[in-house]
Amino acid sequence: MVCALLLAALSPTPAAAQQREAWQAPTLSITRYDEDWSDLADAEKRAHHWTGPFKYIPLGDDAWLSTGIELRARSENYRDNLWGGADAPDDSYLWLRALPYADLHVDRVRAFVQPIAAWAVGVAPAAGPVDQTRVDLLQGFGEVDLGPVTLRAGRQMLSLGTERLVGTRYGPNVPLAFDGARADVKLGKGKLSLLAMRPVQPRPGTFDDRTSDSKSLWGAYGNLPGLDLYYLGYRNDLAHFGGVGGREERHSFGLRVFGTRDNWHWNVEGVAQFGRFGRDRIGAWTLGTEVGHSFPDAPLAPDATLRFNVVSGDGKPGNRTLGTFNALFPKGKYFGELSPVGPTNIVSLNPRVSATLARSISASLAAMAYWRYSRADGVYDIPGNLIRAPGDSRARFIGKEAEATIAWQTTAELELSASLSAFAPGAFIRETGPAKTIGMAGLEANFRF
Repeated sequence: MVCALLLAALSPTPAAAQQREAWQAPTLSITRYDEDWSDLADAEKRAHHWTGPFKYIPLGDDAWLSTGIELRARSENYRDNLWGGADAPDDSYLWLRALPYADLHVDRVRAFVQPIAAWAVGVAPAAGPVDQTRVDLLQGFGEVDLGPVTLRAGRQMLSLGTERLVGTRYGPNVPLAFDGARADVKLGKGKLSLLAMRPVQPRPGTFDDRTSDSKSLWGAYGNLPGLDLYYLGYRNDLAHFGGVGGREERHSFGLRVFGTRDNWHWNVEGVAQFGRFGRDRIGAWTLGTEVGHSFPDAPLAPDATLRFNVVSGDGKPGNRTLGTFNALFPKGKYFGELSPVGPTNIVSLNPRVSATLARSISASLAAMAYWRYSRADGVYDIPGNLIRAPGDSRARFIGKEAEATIAWQTTAELELSASLSAFAPGAFIRETGPAKTIGMAGLEANFRF
């Protein structure tokens, strides 16, 4: 009886429900600075939801403040990680993080601040920089809107396209940020972003994150309806490939074509890389394709997607040409929730089917198969570290993977999700070291407003 009275009190009246439907809140994003809450200058709209007074706080003429927070708890449980070859192959740990933010607008000037509090419990043998940073500054920048040009300087996360080369690393516990400057130029229906950045290196203590003094990123990223065209320059003074260290300067030229028509959707992206590594030249490339079809009138409204990726590796060691592709700063969970392998020297095939089980519950089933592109090169993880050397194996097949996920959007702010993955080793893994099947189970609760 008490529960029924509480539900009745919290439920909107028909008039309130109609008003709420008349205003659509911005989609909550990973890069919170992309959310535009300026429409809540209307006090009546702020009253439509309990978060309204936090999303728009009037401070006077042409001045207002937006606030919010993300609270995430994620448990990951591994069996035979890295096919049994990891320092702690059987590992179970808990990630905890809080990401509050404040976004101040004064006329055309803006200041955005987002601290981070991130802890890891139980990571073996020890928590790394993607697991824990304690309390630090994740983002803090100033911005000025000059009309056709927006200038931003400070610490900020970057998300370019589908994050093949530059992403937020949102899946792990500590996202990736950059220090530097960005200019966004409006070009009709398009936008050109000019970048000059250095990545931030998280450290396990409080307020000890530092700008990298060995890596830098610069370039231009152009976006038009259905088309991205970009150039990204990258330098690493302490690069390593195939056990050899040296200075790497790499230039990436990319083209992405994407869109939807009827019930079809597609996303095709190609990147060519040139430059120098030590005394060798660089010649590397990748091609990623994604084609899908949705069935909105079928039971559960399924969507079927097929992804096929080819990423170059080093063909002939000693030929003075490095063919190993460098994905720079890609998204954290590149091929799925369980991603022991990364986008380097790999051919992958990934069919996936997602469906809506109920109004607020979605699920997906996926399969992955992986091969080495070059027999002379090994297998790498997402950051680009070599995790299995080629040895004497001539086998290409790395292994196959299956994954199931389910997510429940319990409220507009709270999502609960779970995943179960298994990665069975192929001939290459069996011929070069430990070769057990990797198992991973993940549980996550994410509250965001």
